[in-house]
Amino acid sequence: MLLNIFINTKKANKRMDIELIIGFVGAVLSSVSFLPQVVKIIKTKSADDLSMPTILLLAGNAAAWLLYGILKDALPLSVTNAIMLSMLLLIVFFKIKFRPKTL
Repeated sequence: MLLNIFINTKKANKRMDIELIIGFVGAVLSSVSFLPQVVKIIKTKSADDLSMPTILLLAGNAAAWLLYGILKDALPLSVTNAIMLSMLLLIVFFKIKFRPKTL
């Protein structure tokens, strides 16, 4: 009986390790997904082709998931959405900074 509990616990720990690794891989991929857009905005000094409502909705989404991740103590979820929120807020900043001048 005790041996069976030990074996099942080891399997559960291994599964948790794999789940954590998968979570962090997803976190890295999600986090860098906005990086090419940020780089393009900086290079071209233009964000005209981006929709501000879409960017703001994505930022709100990332903020909600960040809060959820913090409340659930889900580190991959928190890290991912903190990075995504930072990049989205940077896009908002550049969208405002590089907006076309009106006469």
